[in-house]
Amino acid sequence: MFGLILLVGITVLFVTGLLSYASYNPDLAPGNDQTPQKGWLGFYLFSWPTHPYWLYRLTQGVHVTLGVVLIPVLLAKLWSVVPKLFSWPPVRSVSQALERISLLLLVGGALFEFVTGVLNIQLHYIFPGSFYTLHFYGAWVFIGAFVVHIAFRLTTMAGALGSRGWRAELRTPAARTESEPPDDTGLVSPDPAPPTMSRRGALGTVGAGSLALLLVTAGQSIGGPLRRTALLAPHGQEPGSGPNGFQINKTAAAVGIRAADTGPGWRLVVRGGGRERVLTRAQLLALPQHSAALPIACVEGWSTEDQHWSGVRLSELAALVGLQGSPPGVFVESAQRAGSFRSAHLRDNQVRDPRSLLALRVNGAELSRDHGYPARVIVPANPGVHNTKWVTRLTFGAPGAAGAAEAAGMPGAARLPEAAAPDAPGAAS
Repeated sequence: MFGLILLVGITVLFVTGLLSYASYNPDLAPGNDQTPQKGWLGFYLFSWPTHPYWLYRLTQGVHVTLGVVLIPVLLAKLWSVVPKLFSWPPVRSVSQALERISLLLLVGGALFEFVTGVLNIQLHYIFPGSFYTLHFYGAWVFIGAFVVHIAFRLTTMAGALGSRGWRAELRTPAARTESEPPDDTGLVSPDPAPPTMSRRGALGTVGAGSLALLLVTAGQSIGGPLRRTALLAPHGQEPGSGPNGFQINKTAAAVGIRAADTGPGWRLVVRGGGRERVLTRAQLLALPQHSAALPIACVEGWSTEDQHWSGVRLSELAALVGLQGSPPGVFVESAQRAGSFRSAHLRDNQVRDPRSLLALRVNGAELSRDHGYPARVIVPANPGVHNTKWVTRLTFGAPGAAGAAEAAGMPGAARLPEAAAPDAPGAAS
């Protein structure tokens, strides 16, 4: 039973994990790829869509919530096969040695993926290296062992499930529970003690644990009244009231944003097609303003409800430098100094979507500094880390070597001196 649940659940986890990776558009540019040298492991990658706008909120919410809910099932499954880990002698033949190695990859891979996933949800990075690289390659190692294990054990599992009636077994109390008959699996004790729990009790205990984890986790993705029950989610609770009272991952102070970065001297540099425009925030506000109701959804599984953003369409900013009709993708750079994801690439389909904005206001008010004032990107179905905050420069088209270097981790865009950024509408540097 535990194996059947994990068979379905882990398959869903793997598929939603691949979708999460695809949503980062890792093949778009070096700055987007957190897993170098992936080779053919990226065979399934495709241009991430902007419709429906809640797509990433759904896929990543399912991925994280289901992963947490499956923890009691995984632990129960491992508990049920503990005797195999202590069989003696540990290696009796070449085939048995290979089987034990595959089990090491299976069990070790499962524990590694679940542990790193939970640590990432809690923003607790105690493991060496990048979470994205470790989790990505760990998933492929685990799923390879998982497929091999299924191939050898599926028939055994099906036979065991068909050997007795589910309803009758679930009605059997501990007093009438009998041990499994001896077999060649090595899991059945030759001299079992009297049962202290029925199979119904074992399934119920694990199910209750999973239900409890669902209740204290799912609210961070679902929102509404359930958000108050998301006790294990670092962003599960409401962060405050007012127009800017919704979740964030990093504050402006945490990523090195200074007062000068967001003060009166802030300018937005727009480049593309061999042209450049430098705009103040007042000039951006003077351009046609558009609105979109979009959530923010992050890899840790949390998401906001739909927020009402307003600002300038990315496609119209591309038109300012002569890229009209079908604008190309854009390289977005931030004033952020600390941490990763100081820049991001967006595909052309993301730029063209009329709901893709350089947002200046949210819910009728100016953005707070923690939400990206003076300007941030908001794109439908986009992972939260690619909805760049504190934007300083937009480069439409393929970035040059300097842009690629910055995408790989160099500090954000250099700011133009205030004197070099005139206030007249349409001024170019």
